[in-house]
Amino acid sequence: MHTANDVLFILLGAIMVLAMHAGFAFLEVGTVRKKNQVNALVKIIVDFAISTIAYFFIGYGIAYNLHFFDAAPTLNENYGYGLVKFFFLLTFAAAIPAIVSGGIAERAKFYPQLIATFFIAGFIYPFFEGISWNGAFGIQDWLNSTYGANFHDFAGSIVVHAVGGWIALAAVLHLGPRHGRYGKKGEIFAHPPSNIPFLALGAWILTVGWFGFNVMSAQAIEGISGLVAINSLMAMVGGILASCLAGKNDPGFVHNGPLAGLVAVCAGSDIMHPLGALITGLVAGSLFVFTFTLTQNKWKIDDVLGVWPLHGLCGVWGGIAAGIFGQVALGGMGGVSLMSQLIGTTLGIMIAFVGGFIVYGLLKLLLGLRLSQEQEYEGADLSIHKITATPNND
Repeated sequence: MHTANDVLFILLGAIMVLAMHAGFAFLEVGTVRKKNQVNALVKIIVDFAISTIAYFFIGYGIAYNLHFFDAAPTLNENYGYGLVKFFFLLTFAAAIPAIVSGGIAERAKFYPQLIATFFIAGFIYPFFEGISWNGAFGIQDWLNSTYGANFHDFAGSIVVHAVGGWIALAAVLHLGPRHGRYGKKGEIFAHPPSNIPFLALGAWILTVGWFGFNVMSAQAIEGISGLVAINSLMAMVGGILASCLAGKNDPGFVHNGPLAGLVAVCAGSDIMHPLGALITGLVAGSLFVFTFTLTQNKWKIDDVLGVWPLHGLCGVWGGIAAGIFGQVALGGMGGVSLMSQLIGTTLGIMIAFVGGFIVYGLLKLLLGLRLSQEQEYEGADLSIHKITATPNND
């Protein structure tokens, strides 16, 4: 039996995570070149709408075996708790396409991406969500009986962030790099961020909203935990400090630093000691800077916002970190197994990457994923939306 307080609690969480989508939008707006800023804004908001439809009619049923086809009086039982829980979990599901958007920026067609969003929010994400958070297919029971604990992901380091990051990697590999990003002789041509204040604003909105993302994952007011809040804070500042140091004061790295720390702490924020959370954030901030540089410069994978390093790899680290710093011996709450974390994390990576590779591969084959070279040169704003970010000033 849920109370009105529970409904308000989870509704506030849903609103905070909904606000994070503005953060995704402005992080992308500030990072992409000026001729692609409108496209970033439109993609994020329309992706949210598509995600809502896909998750409402298909995805939520796959994950939780629930639907919304009862009469309104039935749906409104327990003050409508089931409805606001859906809203909260929808904002998580919709984060996946928002994450992917940053990786494929500046050269992806609009409508194929919306179709991909439908399949991501309707099928790929809920499939792993059901395994992790609803015990689907008996995998959690097997992990518990074999290794003494379920796969633990309190707020989505793997379920949301790693899944989003690894789907994005598949999409980026199908798309290939932007024209002019890499030369024929191996040269690297920088495309610096267009607007650092917008980038910073996006990072701040995400950072603030994340405390709803993590703390409200309790999903009932009795489950609220100050430990989750402080662990999120410590991982956040660890990410900032490590990325500032490793990134040599680069503002792009500095403002992604808190996000790296927060991605990593989601999984174990309810079971770590704050010092464990700080270490988790320090490692995540360093990991992001190192792997972003490696991805862009050595492997020449043109992931525009670095969403695979940020969400994909820092998310994986978070899944593993929960199994380390959640241990009683390291000051944690216990009830976690490193082997269960490794297996659950690996399963999430496989489902996301294979699912993403198939969806984007089929779209590439049937519709094409990329703008033409001429459209890309002109910019997605004019090519797709017929207007620039500042039409009177260009």
